[in-house]
Amino acid sequence: MQSAKGRRKVGSATAGAGIDSAEKLDELLISSAICNGEDLGPFVRKTFGTGKPETLLHHLKFFARSKESEIEEVCKAHYQDFIHAVDDLKSLLSDVESLKSALSDSNSKLQSVAAPLLSSLDALVEAQTVSKNVDLAIGAVTHCVRVMELVSRANQHLQSGNFYMALKCVDSIESDFMEKTPSSTLKRMLENRIPAIRSYVERKVNKEFGDWLVEIRVVSRNLGQLAIGEASAARQREEELRIKQRQAEEQSRLSLRDCVYALNEEEDDEFGSGHEGSDGGSSGGGLLGFDLTPLYRAYHIHQTLSLGDSFKQYYYNNRDLQLTSDFQVSTMTPFLESHQTFFAQIAGFFIVEDRVLRTGGGLISKLEVETLWDTAVTKMCAVLEDQFSRMQTANHLLLIKDYVSLLGVSLRRYGYAVDSLLEVLSKHRDKYHELLLSDCRKQITEAISADKFEQMLMKREYEYSMNVLSFQLQTTDIVPAFPFIAPFSTTIPDCCRIVRSFIEDSVSFMSHGGQLDFYDVVKKYLDRLLGEVLDEALLKLINTSVHGVPQAMQVAANMAVFERACDFFFRHAAHLSGVPLRMAERGRRHFPLTKSQNAAEDILSGMLKKKVDGFMSLLENVNWTSDDIPQGGNEYMNEVLMYLETLVSTAQHILPAKVLKRVLRDVIAHISEKIVGTLCGDLVKRLSMAAIKGLDVDIQLLDSFTENLTSLLTDKEAREMKKAFIEIRQMINLLLSSHPENFVNPRSIR
Repeated sequence: MQSAKGRRKVGSATAGAGIDSAEKLDELLISSAICNGEDLGPFVRKTFGTGKPETLLHHLKFFARSKESEIEEVCKAHYQDFIHAVDDLKSLLSDVESLKSALSDSNSKLQSVAAPLLSSLDALVEAQTVSKNVDLAIGAVTHCVRVMELVSRANQHLQSGNFYMALKCVDSIESDFMEKTPSSTLKRMLENRIPAIRSYVERKVNKEFGDWLVEIRVVSRNLGQLAIGEASAARQREEELRIKQRQAEEQSRLSLRDCVYALNEEEDDEFGSGHEGSDGGSSGGGLLGFDLTPLYRAYHIHQTLSLGDSFKQYYYNNRDLQLTSDFQVSTMTPFLESHQTFFAQIAGFFIVEDRVLRTGGGLISKLEVETLWDTAVTKMCAVLEDQFSRMQTANHLLLIKDYVSLLGVSLRRYGYAVDSLLEVLSKHRDKYHELLLSDCRKQITEAISADKFEQMLMKREYEYSMNVLSFQLQTTDIVPAFPFIAPFSTTIPDCCRIVRSFIEDSVSFMSHGGQLDFYDVVKKYLDRLLGEVLDEALLKLINTSVHGVPQAMQVAANMAVFERACDFFFRHAAHLSGVPLRMAERGRRHFPLTKSQNAAEDILSGMLKKKVDGFMSLLENVNWTSDDIPQGGNEYMNEVLMYLETLVSTAQHILPAKVLKRVLRDVIAHISEKIVGTLCGDLVKRLSMAAIKGLDVDIQLLDSFTENLTSLLTDKEAREMKKAFIEIRQMINLLLSSHPENFVNPRSIR
């Protein structure tokens, strides 16, 4: 037991010795860390980690006690040094006091000397500050003055309506002066007023542009009328030139020099006209002047406001609306009365657009103008189709056609395509001529119905010129004495005027319509007028209204005059169509009034034969068995010859020779046939030699009558007319001959 206890004590002692050595080690480490100024955190954490902070506190207290002596020694050493320092400071204090008094004296002297200089320096600094402020103020005032000058100038431009310069002033203020303006009030004012000025300028310019849009519609209408009027005048000049040129070509008797002179003279005139037209084209067409200043001003100002593209669109939209409104055809006014205004408005519109395209600086493009023109052509074609379909008067259709063709001529000068319009006009060519034929049929019917079948009396030369020379109806170049009785009635000049008007209207419709060679078309309708209208009207007159020989004779005389008139008609048509007369003569056909001419001669012959039959009825009174030869011929023959002589003397003043010849041939042949018929009829049962010789005397009287027509018949024509007596002559010779077998062959009889 004791040994065990002894071991425990030894173990305890050993353990205690180990603990003491560990504590000493920790104390040394802490002391070393404190002396070296190291961090004691690890020691603190370790101590609290073992749960024995007393040991750390103990070591710290032990370290503090171990350092107290060192601290005391250090303090003692420092105290001695402090005593010596205090002594030094005391001695230094006395020196400082003496230095202070010296400095005070120096300062007093310095202040007394520098005070005037300082006051001068302060005044100088103050003056420099004032000068700098004044310079800044002057600069600011100068800047503001320049701004106000620009503002004043802008106001003056605004008051005078010079908006572009006003905007330039505003732009200059905004770009060059706005940010540098020293006055906040002025700057705020500018910031508020500049947008207001721009808005005001835009409103004013838009108002001026709106007024221009209203005004340009009236100007466009007048412009279109003037342009079409100039085109009409130019067309008239060209027509006159062509007429003179054709006359020069036809005058083959003139010398070459004369012809060249005449043509050159007209060429000079034409050149002058063309020169004027070219000048007019560069400035708007001679008198075609119009003001585009408001438009270009508005466009320029909108460009200045950076609104150029929007203004272009605004301009195009407004013009498109105006064109659409121009297409409206009034239902309250007949198109015949409003068509000139309608087409003139459109013509003026596109003349203006052509000028804007050429001089507007891109305000409108060529494509946009072409689009507007295509729309206009489509609408005009539709309007023409509609209006032409309703018209029932040729003259109305001609008036509109002429005006549309002039519209085409006017706008073709500005480069617009008008072929579609001309096609519409050509499309209604047949309808126009049908209406024209209908009108002429009525006029011819009225003219013929009013005929009194009397020769026309002309008391003055102008009447002769108007009724004869103007239609080339004269048979001689010698002007007759007045009063003059024409061989025709009033029907001739009346119908000639109607036909001539038809030709001129037909040529007028066909010309300037895009077709150069239209003579064949005019000739075709002229043939229809003469062959269908005039010929039928004359036939109707002959069949219904001719009741006597004088009337029939007058109608036959008229038909002969119509032959010369028809020659004139075709020459006139060729002349107006620009076809040389020699070429027109090649295409001549037969006389178009042949039916009525034959009917007139037939009815005249018929009436004369009927009249002669009245005298030939006296054949019944002839004594065919008488033994006495009538020395002066039988009574019937004397009556017939008296009538024929009276007829010839009268007819020679009315009927042309060829007509009178044909009529006389028919009448004489009818007399011969009547005699033969009587001899071969039941009336004559027996013939005496005296009666046969008396009949021979009658035939001799007829021969003498024929031979006496020397002023009317040539010898050959007289022999031809005597052939009507061959049969009756053979019969007489047969009856008088004692050798009848010689007459078996009729060819042996002469």
